[in-house]
Amino acid sequence: MTAMKKYDRILDALQELLENNPIQNISVSDIAKKAEMGKGSIYYYFPSKEAILDALIERNYEKPLKTAKSLAARTEISPFTRMAMILQACRNSSAAFLSRHSTDPAAGTNAQDFAFLHQKYMNHLISELKPALTEIITQGIAAGEIHFEYPAALAEIVLIVLAVKLNNTFLSSTAEDSEDTIRGLVSLLEKGTGIPQGTLNYLTTSIEL
Repeated sequence: MTAMKKYDRILDALQELLENNPIQNISVSDIAKKAEMGKGSIYYYFPSKEAILDALIERNYEKPLKTAKSLAARTEISPFTRMAMILQACRNSSAAFLSRHSTDPAAGTNAQDFAFLHQKYMNHLISELKPALTEIITQGIAAGEIHFEYPAALAEIVLIVLAVKLNNTFLSSTAEDSEDTIRGLVSLLEKGTGIPQGTLNYLTTSIEL
């Protein structure tokens, strides 16, 4: 068995265990048993159960983020269009998370586990998209299209607002409330970066709520 197959087998084992067991009740020994390999083999690939969980989250939500992470190099596309694509990737990834997890006991995820997984997911989402969005904003600044001194901070603020609001878990709201939040965010972006008013209006329609 190749190293990659063993790696994926460990993640598959944890995924299966999570379907019927609370996270805190799953041990590395349980994962090893489910994966049909020795406990020592698990530690060869991962230092802890938490590291396995982080890797599982990364694998589960890799697809919605893959294109977004490559957008920084697509300089032939307007930075504003690429920003919209990043925001839509954030929305798609959030939808993938919510479709996979539920606080319904029948779905195998209790409220405590959901909160724990959601925190890890949010950290992964923001950390994965922030470098690409920062680079896009930086390119816009260099081209004179965006006027702002702190591109990394701006990218982080935008992603935090979107991740929290679009997931609709920390602050439950209606679709109308979410649309208002996006419009408010767009207005702040335009005023705070010196972009002419209305330039980013299409972002509100680019993101499916």
